[in-house]
Amino acid sequence: MDDQRVRGPSRTLLNCSSTDELCKVQTYENEVIIVPVLFVGVTVILLAVILWLRYRTRKSPAQKEDTPHRQGYQNPAISLEELSLEAVLGAKDVSLQAVEIPQDRIRKPLQLVGEGRFGFIYRTMLQDPDGGQEREIIIKQLRTSAGPREVRYFLQRAAFQNWLCQHTHLVEMLGCCSEEEPFYIIMESLEPGSLLNFLWDCRKDVISMDGILYDITECQVYTIALQILSALEYLHQRSLLHGDVATRNILIHRNFTAKLCGLGGACEMRFRGSFPSRRPAPLKWMAPERLLHLPLTGKSDVWSFGIFMYEMITLGAPPYPEIPPSSILQYLQRGNIIQRPSSCKPTMYSIMKSCWSWKASDRVSLSELRKRLEVGKKNSNDKTVLQVPELVLPELYAGVAGTEILKMEIDYTVL
Repeated sequence: MDDQRVRGPSRTLLNCSSTDELCKVQTYENEVIIVPVLFVGVTVILLAVILWLRYRTRKSPAQKEDTPHRQGYQNPAISLEELSLEAVLGAKDVSLQAVEIPQDRIRKPLQLVGEGRFGFIYRTMLQDPDGGQEREIIIKQLRTSAGPREVRYFLQRAAFQNWLCQHTHLVEMLGCCSEEEPFYIIMESLEPGSLLNFLWDCRKDVISMDGILYDITECQVYTIALQILSALEYLHQRSLLHGDVATRNILIHRNFTAKLCGLGGACEMRFRGSFPSRRPAPLKWMAPERLLHLPLTGKSDVWSFGIFMYEMITLGAPPYPEIPPSSILQYLQRGNIIQRPSSCKPTMYSIMKSCWSWKASDRVSLSELRKRLEVGKKNSNDKTVLQVPELVLPELYAGVAGTEILKMEIDYTVL
């Protein structure tokens, strides 16, 4: 009786003999019909999905002409269908009107000094409108083949530069030419320029050239570090990150004034609301959270600031010279950091180590970092020149440092 309650009712073949196969088929006729229909239906749905995915894949290259960083800058006043050069110029940021420079004030011909993301980079002189002394300038020109989208992106970058770069230790934007082609962003000229190249020159037996002293002391390392720290504080106060604090992103003037550049990530963050964590940059300068593609904070800049200090005290040596760039994350996960170089005193190395805690929350704050740098500068040596006898070969440096992904310019690739 219990067995009957447990066992479910079984299906019986009514009026069918054991040898009557047709009768059995008639009994299961619902299954015979429904199962194949379901199979055909599922097959049709799968084919439809596959065809839709193929159509979407073919369509995506055209949609990706605007790279991801550009999508964050779409101007809602201009639809994609209406995008034209006239529409772009009509919708540009009104702040650019105040810094518009007539092209006839720019002395021709222009001297080519390099090529950046948007096009060629030139050096020339800017005439004073009142007939005063001319000023040496650097010009970033948008390539003449640029379409309306690139023009819009270039002018948005110019507006960002104009809004942000009102700080002593950020490269100053003097103006722009945004009314007609060719489009220019005009910036101050700094000589000798790249801090990284300057540090490499300090390794050579060159005392001075063109009125520039090619040597640096421990005290001057602290001075430059404090200048760049003030630029970082300025960015963080505006809820912006730099993302790649390194000597290659710093320009130095003959009076030893250093200025931070390489502000493309900060510009994207300004328009997107968050830093593009997958923005290309050399791995050896990245904080662990960035290597792991986690959200970045101001403490991520603190990490790379410590690497920047290492570069200065070693006169431009690549960080972790014995570790391939592709292995840097595993190296750091084992609890390793850069060892103290022979040219670095314990006080400065202690400051660097405070920047390199694995957990971002354990790293030193910018305010505490400033205090430590000021104390270090007060007790530093301002007489003895740093010396590293080995010369640097840029081609070998790029491989060891992992900077092949970047175009090493002399500079002003500030965007």
